Amino acid sequence: MHPLDLLKVKFQVATEKPAGGAGKHIWNTLRDIRVQDGWKGLYRGVSPNITGNASSWGLYFLFYNMLKKRAAGDDPNYRMPASTYLLCSAEASAVTAIMTNPIWVVKVRMFTTRADNATAYRGLWHGLSSIVRKEGFAGLWRGTSLALVGVSNGAVQFMAYEEMKRWGFDQKRKQFAKAGKIMGPEDEKLSNTAYTVMSGASKLWALTLTYPYQVIRSRIQNNATTHLYPNIPTTIKRTWQGEGIKGLYRGLGTNLVRVLPGTCVTFVVYENIAYLLRTSALRREEKRGPGLNS
Repeated sequence: MHPLDLLKVKFQVATEKPAGGAGKHIWNTLRDIRVQDGWKGLYRGVSPNITGNASSWGLYFLFYNMLKKRAAGDDPNYRMPASTYLLCSAEASAVTAIMTNPIWVVKVRMFTTRADNATAYRGLWHGLSSIVRKEGFAGLWRGTSLALVGVSNGAVQFMAYEEMKRWGFDQKRKQFAKAGKIMGPEDEKLSNTAYTVMSGASKLWALTLTYPYQVIRSRIQNNATTHLYPNIPTTIKRTWQGEGIKGLYRGLGTNLVRVLPGTCVTFVVYENIAYLLRTSALRREEKRGPGLNS
C-alpha cells in the first residue's frame, strides 16, 4: 500500500486541480513517478512509513487495551458504554500521536521531495538528525496539535467498531440460545468477513468525519510550503479560499483505496491472534488442572 500513501500526501500538499477522474489521476501520477524516479521512487520514505505504522498500531493497541481493562475493573463481563470506548480510544490515540509525531514529520518531507534533491532526507535517522540540527527538537513535533485533533479519527473509529462487534456477539449468542447451545470461550470469535466489514465501515465513517485535519497537517509539515502555510489558521483560511471544501478533502479517494485494505487486514489479523492467544491460554490452564492452579 506504500505507493498509494505516497500519492495521498502528494495530493494533500498539491494546490493545482487534478486532471481527469480520481482513478485516472492516481494511475497517471504513479506512472509519472516511476518514469522519473524508477521503481525506487514509488517506495521513497518506506522506512519511516513502516516504522511509523508498526509503532503506532503497536503502541495504540497496548494503551487501548490497558485503558479498557482498567475501565472495566478487570471484569471481562463488564459491558462498557460507547462513551467509555470513545474515551479509552482518545487517550490511547493522544499518547501514540505525541510519541510517533517525529516519524510522520520525516515521512511527509521524504514524500514531498525527490531523492536527488540536495536537501532531501536519505532515511529516517538522517531525517530526524537533520531536523534536530536545523530546527531543534521542536521541529520534530511540528504539527503535533493537528495530530491531537486527529485523535478524534481513532476515537470515532474504535467506538463504532466496538459497538458493531458487540452487536455481532449479541447476535451470535441469540443464535446459540435458539439452538439450545451454550456459548463457550472457544466461540468468542466472529467470522473474518464480519471483522472485515466492521473495520472497513468504522474506518470509512471516521475518515469522512475527520479527514480535513490530515490535509492541514501535511501542508504544515511540508518544508517546501512553510511560507504559504506557516500555522493552522492561515493554512485553513488559504485552503478554503483557494480550493473550497474540495481542498480540505484532497487525496481522500487515494487514502480510502490505501487505508481500507490495510485497516481490514490489521483488524482481522489482530482479532485472530488475540483469539489464538486467549484459547491457547485456556487450554494450558485446563492441562495444568485445578490442583496445580491452586
